[in-house]
Amino acid sequence: MYKNKEALGSQCLSRVLTRNSQDRRGRGAAWVGSDPLAAASPGNTDRLESVAPDPVPVGGHRTLLRGFNGIPTMAGRAQQTPLFTFGVIADIQYADIDDGHNFHRTRTRFYRSSLQLLRNAVQSWSGSPVKPEFVLQLGDIIDGFNKGRGSSERALDAVLEELGSGPPEVHHVWGNHELYNFSRSELLRSRLHSGLRTGRMEGKAQPGGDVYAYHFSPFPGFRFVVLDGFDVGLLGVEESSEGYQRALRVIRQHNQNEDLNRCPGSGLQMRFSMFNGGFSKNQLDWLDSVLLSADEGRERVTVVCHLPVHPDSTEPNCLAWNYEELLALLRSHSSVVCFMAGHDHEGGYHQDKETGVHHITFEGVIETPPDSNAFATVSVYEDRMEMKGHGRIRDRVLLFPGCSETDDRIKCHTL
Repeated sequence: MYKNKEALGSQCLSRVLTRNSQDRRGRGAAWVGSDPLAAASPGNTDRLESVAPDPVPVGGHRTLLRGFNGIPTMAGRAQQTPLFTFGVIADIQYADIDDGHNFHRTRTRFYRSSLQLLRNAVQSWSGSPVKPEFVLQLGDIIDGFNKGRGSSERALDAVLEELGSGPPEVHHVWGNHELYNFSRSELLRSRLHSGLRTGRMEGKAQPGGDVYAYHFSPFPGFRFVVLDGFDVGLLGVEESSEGYQRALRVIRQHNQNEDLNRCPGSGLQMRFSMFNGGFSKNQLDWLDSVLLSADEGRERVTVVCHLPVHPDSTEPNCLAWNYEELLALLRSHSSVVCFMAGHDHEGGYHQDKETGVHHITFEGVIETPPDSNAFATVSVYEDRMEMKGHGRIRDRVLLFPGCSETDDRIKCHTL
């Protein structure tokens, strides 16, 4: 029954309580401010002081003054003009139904008001002095409950109408809830196949077959890659298909539960559930070729997917099945600077010690109270990305790999 499917996404939020969530949300992070709800309280002064920006010598390095606790501040560099900006939002999961709860009934899900929070985001992007060139919608755009109510298309219409009043270009990532509502073949022909609709795809931009993955360059020297986290999975395909049977063999090696929506065991083993998926060899080989080309072109690459792939950026039951393979691939390419994901509604952050790559898991709109927000606007510079969070999402300064730190300054060597 669909009820079991709904339990899948819910378990990502509360099943694992072994890791300190505050540590996961901030480990290694460069962020500005404290809890956004507390920040609105009178007398709260937990914000960073502004500093004057340093000049950038041509062919040299950029020096960033450090703020509170050694974190580079955003306000002091407000005079600089970004190369481009983009918006990010995750796990809207809209449904025209009353509020509910996650699987363990520990958190409220605000199904109906998620549309208003999306509207808040679009209004902010549209009213910004520097308007985002595009938006990354990181998956789970509508909730799976729509399927059982026969309202999938109606809910999708409502969300896309809101998005349509904002930045002209939206890149949709597919999550498990897209695949609860529509089959993979339907999605490949739908308005959520943004790789075809945006006209951004270049050369051999897709891996082929029914894999939903592509890449685009919004500005010279920068590239974004959209990955399909359910390329290998049990959702959105016929049980009689070869793909379903192949995925079933994979998950059955690790999950012996009768209900595959239930996570097996503990720790990293918990990722092998039906609401997660993985990456095929075909997709991994394609990504390798894209990143090799980006390495040679000295590009900065941001990879996006619904599923997180670093175990320190999320709870283990939200990881992609073969996250190790994807992570090893990212680590083998110097062009990768950031990996953005959704799925875990609590959000998370970790900077890979081996490569300096930032792994950001964005907080979900669906579990954000109606009087708050959950979206970000990212400004991209030649040596960093500055993420302005709204509501639950924190501000972060994401220095590109290759930056060096001294006692009182951070120097970022340009490519």
